Amino acid sequence: MRRKGAANPADHIALNLALYGITGPSWAMTERGASALTQTETCLTLGPSALTVTKSGALLITIDERAAPIPRRLRGQIRLTPAARFDRPYPLDPNHRHFWTPLAPCARLDLEFTDPDLTWQGNAYLDSNAGSAPLEADFRHWDWSRATLPDGSTLVFYDALRADASRLTLARHFHPDGTLTVLPMPARAQLPRGLWRMPRACHGEASARLLKNFEDSPFYTRGLVETRLLGQPRLAIQESLSLTRFSQRWVQALLPYRIPR
Repeated sequence: MRRKGAANPADHIALNLALYGITGPSWAMTERGASALTQTETCLTLGPSALTVTKSGALLITIDERAAPIPRRLRGQIRLTPAARFDRPYPLDPNHRHFWTPLAPCARLDLEFTDPDLTWQGNAYLDSNAGSAPLEADFRHWDWSRATLPDGSTLVFYDALRADASRLTLARHFHPDGTLTVLPMPARAQLPRGLWRMPRACHGEASARLLKNFEDSPFYTRGLVETRLLGQPRLAIQESLSLTRFSQRWVQALLPYRIPR
């Protein structure tokens, strides 16, 4: 669509949901037009689904979607309750065209679904990425990981290779009381490539081990890794994104199978 010129973002809205568990993985990301979008100060409605900020400051996500490419009903609610808010945006490029905001890096999540029948409670993380240019215009690749520690604090690592070959590295330790610590970037460890041979890596004080593969696509991977952080063995969610691959036409031709309109 961007190759045809500027587009209205409101005509390309979607709620992305990925569930992993004993019922098997489910993915939903149905794209809708501007007629399905309603915005107020506290609520964002995307077709049959909605995100609402409650009076207590929690984020309530009401979901009524269908999975793709294998159709399956996904219906339920997710409540995310922040321990603290971090509203400072971090510029990711020298021209300030892309920003990352760790809104609630330390939070609790309560999930209740009727389709599938699923209930879960645990630690959660909420952030925001925004920009005025396509990601592939300013980045080639990035690796990201997040680990929750026993005290409820969260470690986040960004390692991005920009289009001009410069590198962005961010290492932050967010605490539930609203404070944060800037850390030196741990060593980079390569992870095994998946089905599509996507390169991926994470950061830690020792070699990393991929325990579970959640997503394995031509341009994006997500998994659970085991590494060592702050002197202790830790589990982390790790993601890798190749914007070089994403921009290739053969990859974009595959997107409608996972992102129907």
